Amino acid sequence: MLKKVLSLASALLMLPLLALPLQAQAEEFKEGVHYTKLSKQVRTQDPKRVEVVEMFGYWCPHCNSLERYLAPWKTQQDSSVVDFKHIPVSFRPNQIEFAKAYYVAKELGIEEDVHPALFNLIHRQRQWINNKEQLGEFFADFGVKEADFNKAYGSFNLNSKISRGKKKAREYGIQGVPSIIVNGKYLVTADKAGSQKAMMKVVDQLVAQEQAKLN
Repeated sequence: MLKKVLSLASALLMLPLLALPLQAQAEEFKEGVHYTKLSKQVRTQDPKRVEVVEMFGYWCPHCNSLERYLAPWKTQQDSSVVDFKHIPVSFRPNQIEFAKAYYVAKELGIEEDVHPALFNLIHRQRQWINNKEQLGEFFADFGVKEADFNKAYGSFNLNSKISRGKKKAREYGIQGVPSIIVNGKYLVTADKAGSQKAMMKVVDQLVAQEQAKLN
């Protein structure tokens, strides 16, 4: 009996020690050190889910390299918990066609195929898209008819999304890409996190933090 009591006492004493690594892990990344809290919270689309937004550009080599971590991360997320979005950013006029390319692909329902192909086109094949005609040729390789491409490219919906994307970039205070925004509150960049791989760990911590608030 005495041995059982001592064993139970020892187990209870160990509990605080076992909790220490979990607590340290939960506080691994610090606000202001590894990520930035936005000065003003930006409203999210679905308050029942944690919104994660990647601000990116197909023309950006760092966005291209982030895909090795972001692409598998997306597939592991529960869509009932995480509402993931891409928002293409254009800092210069010669980058606008790539933003349009993303929204055209999304409109046509071929985003999953076009997204990696555009990164490949620019960063491996070393080709650039400068105008509507070249973009149309690119989409033709995916079996998109010219009439369907023209309709998506010239739609009011596309221009509205471009405008909303620019507005979001201003609200988030985006200075460079890739940048990830968690729930309209936190900005995560490789510079702050320490690396692109660490970016996703910071995002995981923030998603868990925000999810706990929803439950």
